[in-house]
Amino acid sequence: MSKKDDFDKIDQNKDGYISREEYADANKSAGIEKENLNWFLRLITLGDRFDIKDFWDRVKKSIVEFIILVFGVTVSFGIEQQGGESDNRNDGIENLNNLREEIDKMITYTDAYIEQVDWVTELYQKQYDKWEKDNDSIFLDFQDDEEEPGGKYYFAPMGMYTQRDPFDPPRVNFDAIKLDGTFRLMPKEVGLKMTEIYDGTELRYLIENTGKNEERYVNQFVNRIANKWVFDLPWVDVDYNEFWTENRKYIQNDKFIKYNLYKRLDLWEWSVKEQLQQYRTSLIESTELLDSVIAVRDSEYEFIWWVLNPKD
Repeated sequence: MSKKDDFDKIDQNKDGYISREEYADANKSAGIEKENLNWFLRLITLGDRFDIKDFWDRVKKSIVEFIILVFGVTVSFGIEQQGGESDNRNDGIENLNNLREEIDKMITYTDAYIEQVDWVTELYQKQYDKWEKDNDSIFLDFQDDEEEPGGKYYFAPMGMYTQRDPFDPPRVNFDAIKLDGTFRLMPKEVGLKMTEIYDGTELRYLIENTGKNEERYVNQFVNRIANKWVFDLPWVDVDYNEFWTENRKYIQNDKFIKYNLYKRLDLWEWSVKEQLQQYRTSLIESTELLDSVIAVRDSEYEFIWWVLNPKD
């Protein structure tokens, strides 16, 4: 309504002036008095009168406010959700890289362990093969050492028989990923492969064979010395070469010790060595899988929180 129409509406007697009475009347709300309304209109009427124009203005204002509120909440939730998904994606990529780095360490550890088992097996196989020879030095071996007399360092392999080194590759990153709950963020095929590498049967058999199974042979050796040798021999100290040369015939005749050595060699030769090679093959396969998944992630382009070219 124009300003002139508003003035004419207030100036009821059309004298060109607005009196106090006319001004007071103009301040009263327009519309129908509340007493003349039906029950529904009285329910939604805020003042003393019902004005259809004022009612629709309030309805439109409420609708606009509601739309703005819903839109704001929806956008805020969407951004928060997308941000969370982006954080999960980054955590997943970090896990992949950490596992890739750790498996490299596991391969290095396994290679060193294979070399160690090969050396130990060769050393004790040599000892077993000459067990029956008639020579006081059959329980001694040597290594080249320029600092020793004659350039050789002599030692008794059976004197080191109690030494063990159970297979225990690094697994810090894998355990941390399981602990913080981000293991679920890895692709399914990666999760299955990592579970096989870190908790699979190949590793369990290796840990068992180089752990409690080998320990059983060592304990039998120690018990034999404690329960028989110390009673039969004038002195027992396996750290001295002289003990093995002076008691050579007695030790040769102890068939239990020879059989114990045979069983430990059998464990190394026909179980541990094969399992190590199989486990190393699995490690190599896991690196190839991780490399392929990491390459896919690296090829994706992320804008703020959105991956614009997802490869999954």
